[in-house]
Amino acid sequence: HTMRQDRPSRILLAEATGGSEERVELFALLNLGVIQSLMSGTLSASNVVVRFYHADNCLYVRRELRNRTADAIMARGVQLPDLFDALPAEEAQREFYRELETMRVLALKLLAQEQPTAQAVHVPA
Repeated sequence: HTMRQDRPSRILLAEATGGSEERVELFALLNLGVIQSLMSGTLSASNVVVRFYHADNCLYVRRELRNRTADAIMARGVQLPDLFDALPAEEAQREFYRELETMRVLALKLLAQEQPTAQAVHVPA
């Protein structure tokens, strides 16, 4: 066993390069991947807090991205494990998926904001 296998890898948003728009786009895309991993059961709620929704990234989003939507995604992500502590299992699972869907919509909203040229194109029939 290597050290890497014993410890989940952490994603540090502060290591991202590029301008503000690129960093917000990267943030949104990373979230979509994390959310998909949560929905499929590949990652657990507590695991993603260690890997992605940790204090370093929360501070980075607040100080560097300065985007309310991104901040809302981080706040929801941090609280995901709490659902399972606070609610009966079945209710927690329903609320978990509801939160993930909200986070997914917010991440897609971020992508739409960062890509004004990606407007819907009308194609004549």
